[in-house]
Amino acid sequence: MNYIGIMSGTSLDGIDAVLCNFDNNDKLTVLAKCSIPFDRGLQADLQQLLRTFTLHLKEFGELEVRLAYDYAKAVKLLLKSANLNHNEITAIGCHGQTIFHEPIGKYPFSLQLLDGNKLAQLTGINVVCDFRRMDMAYGGQGAPLTPVFHKYFLSGTKPRVILNLGGIANITMLDPASENVTGFDTGPANCLIDLWVQDRFGLPYDKDGVLAKSGTVIAELLEIMLKDEYFQLPAPKSTGKEIYHLDWIKAKLAQATAQYSDEDVLCTLTELTAQTVADAIASQISTSSVEAIYACGGGAFNGFLLERISHNSGIQVTTTKELGIDVDQLEAIAFAWFAKRRVEKKPANYESVTGASQKCILGALYEVR
Repeated sequence: MNYIGIMSGTSLDGIDAVLCNFDNNDKLTVLAKCSIPFDRGLQADLQQLLRTFTLHLKEFGELEVRLAYDYAKAVKLLLKSANLNHNEITAIGCHGQTIFHEPIGKYPFSLQLLDGNKLAQLTGINVVCDFRRMDMAYGGQGAPLTPVFHKYFLSGTKPRVILNLGGIANITMLDPASENVTGFDTGPANCLIDLWVQDRFGLPYDKDGVLAKSGTVIAELLEIMLKDEYFQLPAPKSTGKEIYHLDWIKAKLAQATAQYSDEDVLCTLTELTAQTVADAIASQISTSSVEAIYACGGGAFNGFLLERISHNSGIQVTTTKELGIDVDQLEAIAFAWFAKRRVEKKPANYESVTGASQKCILGALYEVR
């Protein structure tokens, strides 16, 4: 059966989409893939929203529909590339655009923008979205979700770590000697790095970590950052850009007395990601037993970041391409599979990962036929 998966992360660098075939044994074949940029106006409005977390309700509603139009463009490109029509696709699994994630509090919630009705109407294909909130209804964090996919498709004969380096970093510990799966958000990955580069260098991101590598870690600043409350919390835990934004960086800088350059701050932010990832792994498993760390997401293209993660963890770092899934496809493929789980009414969460009280069928289904 054919499914489409769509993912757009908090970095807002574009939309990743894949067309997958799953046989009765869940064997995966990628039939087509594409990555497209956001409409520039939509991207600017989303960036503004994630900076201020303030929006008129009219604009909020319009953003959900505008996202559906952009996602539909990716779907049409996939169908054209694979020479298939919409009737040959069982469903689309779309994560939607996360704008706020609040897993702890009196009324926990997670908000992903997308009008699933409109995406279904535009494509003529059933749509599954809103994957997080059923898990949260049962007391879970609603994130990360991909450890379930990692367990099914990326397990090996030795312990290994799957590391997603999106805006936020999350890890999945896969140990063949145990049925339990551990996974959680370790903290910021690209979000702080990208925000600093955009603000100080006028670039979208630090390509291959070249700018960060030209700087020097500010020891005092790194120590201040590592004292952040989130890093001390036990798993299960998850976080987002509502915590890690430009003002967070500025608040930490205000506590430092050392002199610094923009490159030094960038180097320190990169080291922060590397150190918190390494610390999180060490808190869960003996690093000497780990076969390798397999990275995916946009940060997997940052050679300097991977080098620092390997140095801090003492573990070889490579990418999920070594396991047969390209780094820029994994999350989109995961949501294609999550759509399949929803259609088949099968659970798609791990209580040990999210903290939910039970396994849940995740996602809201919008049917057009």
